[in-house]
Amino acid sequence: MPAPPKIKVSGLSIGYPDRVIQHDLSFSVASGAIFAIMGGSGCGKSTLLKAMIGLLRPTRGRIDVDDDDYWGASDARRTEIGRRFGVLFQGGALWSGMSTADNVALPLRMLTALDEGSIGELVRLKLSLVGLENDGDVMPDALSGGMRKRAGLARALALDPEILFFDEPSAGLDPIAARRLDDLIVDLRDGFGVTVVMVSHELSSLLGICDSGIFLDADRKTAIAHGAPRALLESCDDPTVKAFMNRARVPLQPDPAGVAP
Repeated sequence: MPAPPKIKVSGLSIGYPDRVIQHDLSFSVASGAIFAIMGGSGCGKSTLLKAMIGLLRPTRGRIDVDDDDYWGASDARRTEIGRRFGVLFQGGALWSGMSTADNVALPLRMLTALDEGSIGELVRLKLSLVGLENDGDVMPDALSGGMRKRAGLARALALDPEILFFDEPSAGLDPIAARRLDDLIVDLRDGFGVTVVMVSHELSSLLGICDSGIFLDADRKTAIAHGAPRALLESCDDPTVKAFMNRARVPLQPDPAGVAP
């Protein structure tokens, strides 16, 4: 029997009182998958991510995390479920007045009863996982763009999440830094078994590390394609998807195994 999905979205509609952003979305994210939310600008990718992490209540439908109806749960239960999430916001979203280490320590100080010695050990571990073990005392404005993203990732890992959500993780990075971040995401998935959901328009990331996904369309306001980005590139006949996937031909990487707060 196949394993049940880590996340199951059923008949989901999202939007605001004056407009619908997306409707009738249904898809599943397998445990241990790197799942892409794709589409052109303004289609609702980040809005969908907000619904999945608890920042925006859907207007219809449900999101199941394992066996829990996320939005149907009580506030207390939804908070418990959310503790299993780690989120990397666009740009890293680090607090400028805190050192890198203090940014990573923040969720541990807010949400656990650990003493400062234990928190310090965990912070050093998380920073070492992302290659910033020597940068804990550095302030965010002294970090490069790629380092800020990795520091944000270390903070997302602070509570040992089961699911990582990324909003445009490679946006604004040079190709080398973007590839390093992609490799790090794969290493975290492979090493810790986390499930990854990421919003991205970067073809190199989509084709290089994502093994499944959904494509949202701004005009039809729903999903118009499901599947691995490589498969969509090679065989999807929808003209909108074809235009998106073929806007720049990039070398294919070996087969794989941006929400404001």
